[in-house]
Amino acid sequence: MARVYWETLLKKLAWVHCVVLLLAMSSFSAGAAPNGRKLYKWVDEQGVIHYGDHIPPEYANQEQHVINSQGVETGRVEALRTPEQLAGEEKKKIDADQRANRDRNLLNTYASIAEIERLRDQRLELLSAQVKITGQFLEVLKGRMKKLRVASARFRPYSSDPKAPPMSDQIAEDLVRVGNDIHTQEQNLRERRSEEATMSKQFESDIARFRELKGIH
Repeated sequence: MARVYWETLLKKLAWVHCVVLLLAMSSFSAGAAPNGRKLYKWVDEQGVIHYGDHIPPEYANQEQHVINSQGVETGRVEALRTPEQLAGEEKKKIDADQRANRDRNLLNTYASIAEIERLRDQRLELLSAQVKITGQFLEVLKGRMKKLRVASARFRPYSSDPKAPPMSDQIAEDLVRVGNDIHTQEQNLRERRSEEATMSKQFESDIARFRELKGIH
């Protein structure tokens, strides 16, 4: 009960404060505060509205409203933004600029959906050919590796024969080199396939956006 009483009392005092201030403001000359000073309106942490000719330091970072002698808002000072908010706003701006640039490029580059599809097919065909060639080369390398492993089985340390001769430097080097080549081509194959999927998805997105920009249904 005491808490409710004090909250009610605070609200009444705040209301009285507003009324007194508005009455005082009504005596100012029209359009300006005394001595040309600005009047501000701000809200405290309890949600109570305050008026005054200066902002208390603890509320200086909040949004501020500038009012004239009739209590009409004539200006507003935005609240200071946190570094996270500024970073978020900058990212939104960059994203918007990128979307606008993409739209301009689409409209300036293509005259029809058929042109986009033709370029898509050409590039995907090229990538598909690269995937095919890389896959074929990889199979050749794996065939070489299989033969090298069969040959190396006659030498130590792969042979279980205690009289087996040591592996020659040439075979050892070939095993390492072909193994590295296989690893490289497998990586190339994954990259080409990923690039193929990404490119296909990008062209689908470009075609859909081009339809929107041109109003094509």
